Amino acid sequence: MPARTIRVTVRGAFHALTPEQRDALLADAAAHDVAYAAFTADGTMTYDIAARPFFTFRYAATVEQESDIPAVTARAEAAAQQWLGSRGYDFRNLTSQTVDLSLTPLGKRGRREAAR
Repeated sequence: MPARTIRVTVRGAFHALTPEQRDALLADAAAHDVAYAAFTADGTMTYDIAARPFFTFRYAATVEQESDIPAVTARAEAAAQQWLGSRGYDFRNLTSQTVDLSLTPLGKRGRREAAR
């Protein structure tokens, strides 16, 4: 069975930021701009704290079996919580969405390449 590529998106909202925390996020905002969003094994985080208090983490992993997918989701959520907690950021409304790319329908170009 071929490996499955899994993408996990973890979303939430910063909560009760201190002025110092907000300033730190604003200072580092360019590094977390949506233009740099990518699904990676280590995860990437994006936010626009000047506009809204929300953040998004994106993680990618490969699994051999469908039964491994919940563990990938749990690891992504734990990694997001660890990143936030290690910096002292309080958060709420943490949710995640997991997509198995092997089940995603191919677009026109993908169907054309698969037919070759």
